[in-house]
Amino acid sequence: MADLTYDDFKRMVDIQDVLQYAGYRLNRRDGMRYPSYVKMGSDGRRVHGDKFIVTSNGLCCFQPPQQKNYNVISFIKEHPELFSDYNPGMSKDRLVNIVCNRILNRPIENRPVNIERERPQKVFNIFNYNVTTFDNDNWDSQKKFYPYFKNRGIDIQTQRVFSGHFFLASSERTDGKQYTNLSFPLTLAKWPGKEIVGMEERSRPNADGKTAYKGMAAGSNAQEGLWIARLENHRSDHGFSKPIGKHEDIYWFESAFDAMAFYQLQMKNHPEDRQKIGNAVFVSTGGSPSNRQFSSLIEQTPEATHHLCFDRDRAGQMFSINFALQHNKKIFTSHLTPDKSKLIVTDLTKALQRHEIALGSYDFKDICSRLGLVCSKIGYEPCDPRYKDWNDQLLDKPILEEMSDKMSEEMSEISKENKEQEERQSRGFRR
Repeated sequence: MADLTYDDFKRMVDIQDVLQYAGYRLNRRDGMRYPSYVKMGSDGRRVHGDKFIVTSNGLCCFQPPQQKNYNVISFIKEHPELFSDYNPGMSKDRLVNIVCNRILNRPIENRPVNIERERPQKVFNIFNYNVTTFDNDNWDSQKKFYPYFKNRGIDIQTQRVFSGHFFLASSERTDGKQYTNLSFPLTLAKWPGKEIVGMEERSRPNADGKTAYKGMAAGSNAQEGLWIARLENHRSDHGFSKPIGKHEDIYWFESAFDAMAFYQLQMKNHPEDRQKIGNAVFVSTGGSPSNRQFSSLIEQTPEATHHLCFDRDRAGQMFSINFALQHNKKIFTSHLTPDKSKLIVTDLTKALQRHEIALGSYDFKDICSRLGLVCSKIGYEPCDPRYKDWNDQLLDKPILEEMSDKMSEEMSEISKENKEQEERQSRGFRR
């Protein structure tokens, strides 16, 4: 009998069957449209907080209040302790094969158990890097940063204002070669905010003026860590000079470059706001923001006004709605349809509610109103409609109709898992 692949398992095995195999029971009180499964204790009562909800297309499940979706494969691999077939150190791939074949009533080949050694998860350590700082009083040190900012249009004055919140980080590869990136340190929002838990990295532009590499340093805590630039601070690693909750304005971006571009444009076009901007906090999520990044800073700044300056593409629009949902303490999941024309929001806070929102003419306030969200402390402030992001506006690079290739690629990466689910929705699932 031929071996089955992961694609076969995802097609043939229902996530509800996996949940039942793991010892969960269908919770009929929650209804059948979005089935939920709960764990029962030895006393016959539900175990509080141990609950999984099946997604609308029946292919995945998630455990509130977290919004992470698990398919058949990832559920087994990330919850091996739920299965009696698992032995400590056992290969997770072997476990997937055993569980799925048992559910499908297929014979399982007897073979010695392959014990894996646990690989220690790499933890970010700033001391693994040689750091070069930007010295406002030393022109020679400033010149080293010129190649990284030139093609971004960020002038020397803006660099000096943000100089305490970026540096050059060099590290040696296993082949002996050294590489250097412009690095924006990630810290945690809670007091005192001085521990660097990762870095948002950008490489030196290549011969065509394009940044060849952008990403997070190995081991970075990208789920909670944020680039937090408080301009009254000298350096990020010195911590907060006052609790972050004392600040009145928080500006959110997907990139530190966008934050610096925004500041430069504001100083040029709205000099009357110099004091307000100078006392604000600039935040970058380093890409697609997580709900933990949102919630950690919201918790520390309950009275602040949050200015959402994310990109103007569909992803940025979804991030803004996600922030508003998080700010309103909603338990939710959200994703874009494959053609990016609609945003699907499933609100699980009190009763399960599904919202399907057309994004053709995006109106942040209207969407928040339809979702029942209070947004008096939230401002939607993207760049000019002619541009994708604030750095493009600084460079005066308007969106071209034919530029959608790059944006589509980014969007495809963001909602790849959800796209696969939507495409297979018509197949339904066994109840």
